[in-house]
Amino acid sequence: MAAKPTTVDEYLAAVIPDQRRALETLRQTIRAIVPEAVECISYGLAAFKLDGKPLVAFGAGKNHCAFYPMSSTTVAAFEKELKKYDTSKGTIRFPAEAPLPAALVRKLVKARVLENAARGKQKSRSR
Repeated sequence: MAAKPTTVDEYLAAVIPDQRRALETLRQTIRAIVPEAVECISYGLAAFKLDGKPLVAFGAGKNHCAFYPMSSTTVAAFEKELKKYDTSKGTIRFPAEAPLPAALVRKLVKARVLENAARGKQKSRSR
């Protein structure tokens, strides 16, 4: 068995070309939205953290690519925009040949940035 990836580049190198292209596009879109976010591997997926907190992740399944907002409330909040995708609590699955539109990714990532910021404020109030 191959070693587990420790960087996003290693993760993407192990993915089939069609999926790699779709995920690389997703990666570039996320970077453009939150350039200060840090890439990492989280739960075996390519991910981004912002201010030390999980923000979003992405990965490749056997027959699909997936975007993980790392929040079930984000997926629920965008239910209408996501109706043509296969979703579950915290996952949005899409075919490699039909990646998520950049405008939708922007909305999802911005919602997660706001959600993380709000959670940070709640925690600082409760201390």
